[in-house]
Amino acid sequence: MQKVHQENLSAICRLYRKDCLSVGVIADRYNVSSDAMFYFFRKNRIKRRSMKECNNIVFARKDKTFFLKTKLNLKENLLKTAGVMLYWGEGSKWDGEKIVDFVNSSPEMIRVFLSFLRKICGISEEKLRVFLYCYADQDIEELIDYWSKVTKISKRQFTKPYVKKNLGVKKIGKMKYGVVHIRYNDKKLLILLKNLIEEFTKKLT
Repeated sequence: MQKVHQENLSAICRLYRKDCLSVGVIADRYNVSSDAMFYFFRKNRIKRRSMKECNNIVFARKDKTFFLKTKLNLKENLLKTAGVMLYWGEGSKWDGEKIVDFVNSSPEMIRVFLSFLRKICGISEEKLRVFLYCYADQDIEELIDYWSKVTKISKRQFTKPYVKKNLGVKKIGKMKYGVVHIRYNDKKLLILLKNLIEEFTKKLT
């Protein structure tokens, strides 16, 4: 088995700690086996990363699917404020969540939030998904057509709707067009929204 020379210690520590390379990648750099590099780590008591630290590195290197606009005019600043406030009130923010999920039955609010995602957050259009919640006595295809026009999102991007049974009871005040979830699968965008909400909170309280 090939050995790793002791004089390479500082360089290997830099690659591992500063550049966040894996042991396997470092081994390839020095043309030795992973076993030889693991032995070198043990011999020199180089502390290995925890699983959480490894996951954080992988997450940090994952490509973003959005590009936040930073130079905003007055109208764009208003749109940014509206979008953040809407998500603060009607968005999913629980700790285990991994996607942006905005829920509402108001077409106006849906339009404003989508405008925020598109114009301020610079999202990737094809990653948008719409989840419809409606009742059994409503015309599902008609509702999907309606929300597709409101959101300007292709019906192909609508996931299977949730249809609630009426159980023979006429629901008073039933939402005419149901409720929709606007979803975007990017945890980094969710983290950004949470950070913006926190910034707004500090400024306003």
